[in-house]
Amino acid sequence: MNLQAQKRAFKISDLYRVQSVYGVAVSPQGNTLAYVHSRSDLKNHKSYQNIALMNLKDFSTRDLTTDGKSGDAMWSKDGKLVYFISSISGTPQLYCSDATGKAEKLTDYELGINAPVLSPDNRYVAFTANVFPEAGADGKKNVELQKKLDNGPVQAHIADKLLYRHWTEYADGKYQHIIVYDLKDKTYTDVTPGEWVSPVFMPGGGVGFNFSPDSKEICFVSNRTQHQEANTNCNLWTVPVKGGEVKCLTAENEAWDGTPVYSPDGKYIAYRMQRIPGYESDRFLLALINRQTGEKTVLTESFDNWVDDFKWSPDSKNIFFLGEETGYEPLFKVNVKSHKINKVIGNRAIGDFDFDAKGNFYYTYSRTGKPNSLYTSVANGTKERQLTFLNKELEQEVDIRPSETMWVKGANGDDVEVFIVKPHGFEAGKKYPLIVNVHGGPQMQWMDSFRGDWQVYPGSGYVVAYPNPHGSTGRGQAFCRAISGDFGGAPYVDVMKVTDALAKLEYVDSTRMGAMGWSYGGYFMNWLQANKHPFKCLASMMGLYDLRSMWGATEELWFPNFDLKGQPWNSDQYKKFSPSEYVSNFKTPTLIITGEKDYRVPYTQSLQYFNTLQTLGIPSRLIVFKNDGHWPSNLYSMPVYYNAHLEWFHKYLGGAPAPWDTQKMVANQIEY
Repeated sequence: MNLQAQKRAFKISDLYRVQSVYGVAVSPQGNTLAYVHSRSDLKNHKSYQNIALMNLKDFSTRDLTTDGKSGDAMWSKDGKLVYFISSISGTPQLYCSDATGKAEKLTDYELGINAPVLSPDNRYVAFTANVFPEAGADGKKNVELQKKLDNGPVQAHIADKLLYRHWTEYADGKYQHIIVYDLKDKTYTDVTPGEWVSPVFMPGGGVGFNFSPDSKEICFVSNRTQHQEANTNCNLWTVPVKGGEVKCLTAENEAWDGTPVYSPDGKYIAYRMQRIPGYESDRFLLALINRQTGEKTVLTESFDNWVDDFKWSPDSKNIFFLGEETGYEPLFKVNVKSHKINKVIGNRAIGDFDFDAKGNFYYTYSRTGKPNSLYTSVANGTKERQLTFLNKELEQEVDIRPSETMWVKGANGDDVEVFIVKPHGFEAGKKYPLIVNVHGGPQMQWMDSFRGDWQVYPGSGYVVAYPNPHGSTGRGQAFCRAISGDFGGAPYVDVMKVTDALAKLEYVDSTRMGAMGWSYGGYFMNWLQANKHPFKCLASMMGLYDLRSMWGATEELWFPNFDLKGQPWNSDQYKKFSPSEYVSNFKTPTLIITGEKDYRVPYTQSLQYFNTLQTLGIPSRLIVFKNDGHWPSNLYSMPVYYNAHLEWFHKYLGGAPAPWDTQKMVANQIEY
């Protein structure tokens, strides 16, 4: 019996029934695991997250918090208390709870607590806050200064230097600082004062600062050069836990250094580093600083991919790390002395992980056809056991489609990886419309992991394919760097060859093919518009259209400076690879989506593109999310995003109709 045939098709609303697990933390004694689980309420546009505790003897689980607003669980040194952040009282504050769940509120900081780190001796908690330098750690004074800005008779932004706005916010004289709260003395100290951002902003998250094992100092990441908008020269700095003189540890490296983590024995600081100044997508290497001698050692020279999250073993002899590799994010181990690297758990797109002293690993991952869950296994992924089943009911009811992998010869004869998801109710011998999704970054990779796009469109009758062309990570640094200075070159050849191969599949209707992409993927849609392609319609989200004006309005200038080989007045890349230079080729109907607060790819790029298409009489639709940046609101804007795509693809490719009317969704006339 075909169990998949008994299930119904995946809908947009099903995406908001998916529950996730993250924030995995094993207690010091190794007998209990804390994790965060989250769920959404689409109808009421609300999300909930709570902390659960799992007994690692019998894997029984209970919720430590039930307020729906708690996360960032941290164990006390003796394992008897759990410190965590909750916004139940308004702004996020620090709480602690014993095993019974009885919680005590520890802070009442006016600006709220963000990215908390607990000191090893449990006396301090360090966190980040956006403060006015003249107010420092004084939360009340910071609030008063902000109110004056917000309520003054003149509303304006003033800047005397670049990086005056970032992602979705104007700086307006504020800087992210590290605040240390003394849980014993009840005092707040700004340990990174002045007009510097500390730690630096990292869009993908990650460790920005950490306490030494003796709780006497903090190591943090900061770029203290004069032109932070045009370089990636972040360094590691240390500062006494009560504030004082800062010391730079990595001044000799003009590229990026970050994510500091002290070894348990206090001898080293492990960190990630890059070697090429100004290149934000250079290979991330794992390295060590000897705290006594200052000597630096690279541990992952033989690993030709990016190192992501990592953790020390309790004995300080090994470091476990996640590394990108051909559509997955496996767990590896590197020995500190020999630098030997072993793969611990492979063929998984692992998100969070932790381990105990007995060699048991606890980690989360998803697959294209299976939402995120918590698992455990011993080394090498043997005897793997699923520990959470939050999506069991959904998986039993709904057809969540798996992916297949295909390899196609692309530019320069290199193999290009392509994931394919077949539609719900797939029947051999029948042909289906195709959607090709090109990823952003551009230096990232699609993985065998759960994602809304991989289910919403197959649920409406489409084959979905997502390739990893030149510029993708996980295939070695040379493959990744190949896109720099070649935005519309090798990647375009790759996607065209992939599309040719897909069109020849017996189940693909080559007369009904469309393409979509976000960020660089949005640029790629605009580049397709400018060049020969076989697609009947396109969907461009947060895409670059005119590269010259893009440089003049974006904030992190190091990115175009490196990937486009200079500035508009000294590099021909801005003309050669700008879709706006090839308007005479435009002909394809296009859906355009952008965010008004997107300072990475300013929404004016989309306005220029829409103006051009409309003037040429090419069918097009523009959606501008007023309150969103580069990443639209998951609960408010993303349902509109999915629905608008289904409307567009239904119109030009003939898949199933969208469940709602997009215009009515925006007018708030839809009951989900």
